[in-house]
Amino acid sequence: MANRLPRGLRNNNPGNIRISKTTYKGEIVPSQDTAFKQFESIGYGYRAMFVLLHYYYYSLHLKTVRQIISRYAPPSENHTENYIRHVADAILRGPDSEIDIRSKDEMVLMVAAMSKVENGVPANIDEVLEGWKLYRQDRS
Repeated sequence: MANRLPRGLRNNNPGNIRISKTTYKGEIVPSQDTAFKQFESIGYGYRAMFVLLHYYYYSLHLKTVRQIISRYAPPSENHTENYIRHVADAILRGPDSEIDIRSKDEMVLMVAAMSKVENGVPANIDEVLEGWKLYRQDRS
């Protein structure tokens, strides 16, 4: 049996972001996947995750791991409590304490932890950092 990458990594979409009206930089439109977005590179996939977390934090006022993951990975589709616990542990915060959205270190660890839950394999930290770099380029 061939060693196939998880769907999210095959799509360069490590966050398994679903198809929606929102279009992200580096997104392939239309996606060849009927449910999930596809990106030109894994860096753009990680960038989309940072952009989405930024939107959750500033526009939806979701400030804690529990609030963010409950929206990102609802119980109807996920084992949300396990997801919350994994991400909170990865960033060394309680699930109900506010994240530091401006902290590169914290956000890279958070997105890497989300990618691991989504894909079942550890994130390549250099790829997550590439996503952070692409995300920050748009904010400077």
